[in-house]
Amino acid sequence: MSTAALLTAALLLDGLLGEPEWLWSRLPHPAVLMGRVVAALDRWLNRGEARVIKGALAVALLALGALTLGQLIAGLGPVAEILVAAILLAQRALVEHVRAVATGLRQSLQAGRDMVARIVSRDTHDMDESRVARAAIESAAENLSDGVIAPAFWFLILGCPGLILYKAINTADSMIGYRNPRYEQFGKAAARADDLLNLIPARLTGLLIALFTGQMRYWSDITADARRHRSPNAGWPEAAMARALDVALAGPRSYDGQMRDLPWVNRTGRQHIGAPQIEAAARLLWRVWLVFLLLVVACALLLPLW
Repeated sequence: MSTAALLTAALLLDGLLGEPEWLWSRLPHPAVLMGRVVAALDRWLNRGEARVIKGALAVALLALGALTLGQLIAGLGPVAEILVAAILLAQRALVEHVRAVATGLRQSLQAGRDMVARIVSRDTHDMDESRVARAAIESAAENLSDGVIAPAFWFLILGCPGLILYKAINTADSMIGYRNPRYEQFGKAAARADDLLNLIPARLTGLLIALFTGQMRYWSDITADARRHRSPNAGWPEAAMARALDVALAGPRSYDGQMRDLPWVNRTGRQHIGAPQIEAAARLLWRVWLVFLLLVVACALLLPLW
């Protein structure tokens, strides 16, 4: 089977079942296992001098292990590859987490804050309704790229080794890719590797959102907002999502008690938003997923003929 055919099955399986709680309450999720490996490398190497080099060594070891594991899984046959890919994709889980914020916000502001705190790293204790909604929508856009399109893209290109490589590097970036005294040097290689692996998928995600929602006429504005974003990649899906929903995203927010004056994405969009806009974002996640699925199916059917 081609990687496109395998990916089609994996996308459908993830879309149907998501993350079965009965399974992962009994077994550690592969992403958790990857996190344990990153934590072990952190404890082993993040000390003393030359931490940039040690961080690069950690990423190299992680990448080598991921590629080797991916090759071993591929050798087990297509069923194993489909199951692993479905486990490492996160479409249904992402939609459920985003919708939980809308549900919480309809109950109370504090419930909305509690739900959004599960999916973002910024301070949430003093958020108003609009900030909760913005955080949820930004997370939806960014994780559509990081959790669905990017891993699927690398599976399509390199098969199971590419998928596991991407997930391992993305996990490392989420754990050690920070600009703080502990990780400024050691986490630099992980952050740069993650930026590189997301370079194409982030732009592809933004393009899919813009194409599907008829926002291509604003592509130059989307591009301008994306380039002003603090992340070299997250701005692309966020800028496209902001225009698709006609909302303003990003802007000032607090991290670790420090308010940061970040630029707005789609500044002229609605700033007073709430649960309805979060739910609209969740619906858009499924629609973009369906468009991407159809593209993968087309690859599966046409590439063998070509």
